[in-house]
Amino acid sequence: MSSAATGVNEIVLPVTGMTCAACVRNVERALKRQPGVQEVSVNLATERASILPGPEGVERQTLVGAVEKAGYGVLDLQDVAVPDDAEREAREAAIQEQTRLLRVGLAFTVPLAVLSMARHLNLAGALPWLAWSGWPPVFWLLATVVVVVLGRQYASGAWRALRNGGANMDTLVTLGSGAAYFYSVAALGGLLPETGEYFETAAVILTLITLGKLLEARARGRSSEAIRRLMQLAPQKATLLRDGEERVLPVSDLQVGDRVLVRPGGRIPVDGLVREGASAVDESLLTGESLPVDKAPGDEVIGATLNMHGRLVIEAQRLGADSALAQIIRMVEEAQASRAPIQRVADRVSGVFVPIVLVLALLTFVGWLTIGQAGLAQALTHAVAVLVIACPCALGLATPTAIMVGTGLGAENGILFRNSAALENTRALQVIALDKTGTLTLGETQLMTLQAGPGWSDAEVLRLAASAERGSEHPLARSLLVAAEARDLDLAEPDSFRAEAGMGVRAGVEGRQVLVGSLAWLEREGVALDASLAQSASTLQDGGQTAVAVAVDGRGIGVLGIADALRPESREAVSALRAAGLDVVMLTGDNRNTAQAIAAQLGIEEVRAEVLPQDKAAAIESLQAGGKRVAMVGDGINDAPALAQADVGMAIGGGADVAMEAADLTLPGADPLAVARAIQLGRGTMRTIYQNLFWAFIYNIVLIPVAMLGALVPMLAAAAMAFSSVFVVSNSLRLRKLRLGS
Repeated sequence: MSSAATGVNEIVLPVTGMTCAACVRNVERALKRQPGVQEVSVNLATERASILPGPEGVERQTLVGAVEKAGYGVLDLQDVAVPDDAEREAREAAIQEQTRLLRVGLAFTVPLAVLSMARHLNLAGALPWLAWSGWPPVFWLLATVVVVVLGRQYASGAWRALRNGGANMDTLVTLGSGAAYFYSVAALGGLLPETGEYFETAAVILTLITLGKLLEARARGRSSEAIRRLMQLAPQKATLLRDGEERVLPVSDLQVGDRVLVRPGGRIPVDGLVREGASAVDESLLTGESLPVDKAPGDEVIGATLNMHGRLVIEAQRLGADSALAQIIRMVEEAQASRAPIQRVADRVSGVFVPIVLVLALLTFVGWLTIGQAGLAQALTHAVAVLVIACPCALGLATPTAIMVGTGLGAENGILFRNSAALENTRALQVIALDKTGTLTLGETQLMTLQAGPGWSDAEVLRLAASAERGSEHPLARSLLVAAEARDLDLAEPDSFRAEAGMGVRAGVEGRQVLVGSLAWLEREGVALDASLAQSASTLQDGGQTAVAVAVDGRGIGVLGIADALRPESREAVSALRAAGLDVVMLTGDNRNTAQAIAAQLGIEEVRAEVLPQDKAAAIESLQAGGKRVAMVGDGINDAPALAQADVGMAIGGGADVAMEAADLTLPGADPLAVARAIQLGRGTMRTIYQNLFWAFIYNIVLIPVAMLGALVPMLAAAAMAFSSVFVVSNSLRLRKLRLGS
């Protein structure tokens, strides 16, 4: 869900009390009933509800009231100085509470289990205290403490679900443990024809499930460590320079325009511009770039990056929520809170799962009484096993925990997914379309060759061409201006200027009409090059340079060879993509011969050359013909339509803001290898999700029939249920060990 597209601010509520996928549905249902709510997404792993209001809007307090009426809680973070700290404290408090409950459960359940075993094995005389095994009220007393203290949270959750007209994990746990306990009370009071109590069954079920809940809470906390590590990167203090004095103050007190001092080894506290000094800055934790980046006056720096060895004075440009780190954290949080398409499968199942289990438990009970000719105690035991084994915790955690770890790992490696759907879609990609300039190349073109026509000097050809390009922002124009400046040429101010998108420029210089652009464009304009210039142009293109023709008053006067150096990692990136089974295509507006020469250096077999900016989206659409899933990788404004058209759009190198808005994922670094790493991460995350869903489904598919057939006692069912949730979360945490790029 994206609020950017609608212009409406998304409302996020930290929800407490959710235990399974059924709870998620209850909260979603309660929120969707509210007028003014357009879309709702509730995430069990992050314990957050994301609400997209409609045009008429909705009050936050109305939404909070709806959640609380449904029986769940909402953390009030609006008046908290650091909301993330408050959420972390709430999670830690929940872990401490489960730890306390587990200790109580163990303190009373272990003696109860030992006494029960002693009674069954006739060991009452083995040790003095085992004599208590012959007195049933002791069993009742020990079990009652466990049922009251540990069972209260599950009974409360079951009551909430019942009030909302549904059932959840707590319903199954409460029914299972309650049935065993109250049957035992009735048997102890002589109210049943059968003798024998199952107090230990009720106690062990609650204790084991509480153990699983504790382990799950701890593991879920670790799944959000990536966000916490990113937050911890931001310095809390800064050294302000004002009136020649240094003053240390909180970063939150800084204002735009303030100058701060960053000493060697310190983290840069703000996004800004270097005003004094020179150094190398390690940006790896935010951009994924492994090598430090040299910084000098006028260069941009990103807050939270590490100043390596020089003294820097930085002018603050972006603070707080506007900083790059804050935007990265926000993007990761939105991705983690969003719902992957594959989650819909689990949602549909969870919607009917608990009611079906209740029916199966009832059928088990009746079946054993009638068909199986079993006694009341045995029939109840098998029904309890069905209730306990089927708790759908693992189903609700299978997808969101993997998404949390995957997006967090991506953020640590300079891969920012806009939402979980983008993460899922990377797995199915078949074709990667790579923009050339700025993606495969450094994006810093320079004049390599200059061939003047008969009667013209190199200097005069360059002077006229650079003068005509003074009004252009195209990279090729900048390379001509840099070359003219290096030769100390006296440039003229153009009398008129018009850029022809993707073709060249037309300018009036010193009373003459100057054209600078592609050979094909000049030919359409009626300009012919003599044989020597045409041959030079062909040679330049064969060598991988872009041939730019210069004409004055309809006559060709020279050819310029401009080249954009390939990034050192480009060849390795293309190899990695091909090794991953992807077809690699290069899209460029360059001349076909030039494009083919560069593609040959990189090992790219398919090239779409001379593609105008407005035609890039159509090129992506043609690649998608036949049902192929295509990713587009680009860094410029002219790539935005193609990024939006692609199944997965990747904005690389920071890109233009428009490109980043159109992209499904952003690669802040300029390393094209990040594209291969993003696909590796997407595939690894989806593989983990499939493993989790397989376990969650197969666990229930196999063990519910086993329990119905009487081959699974309730205590083992509780242990298996607890293990299933812990397994799913732990399997998701294994993603953190994925070595991207290996």
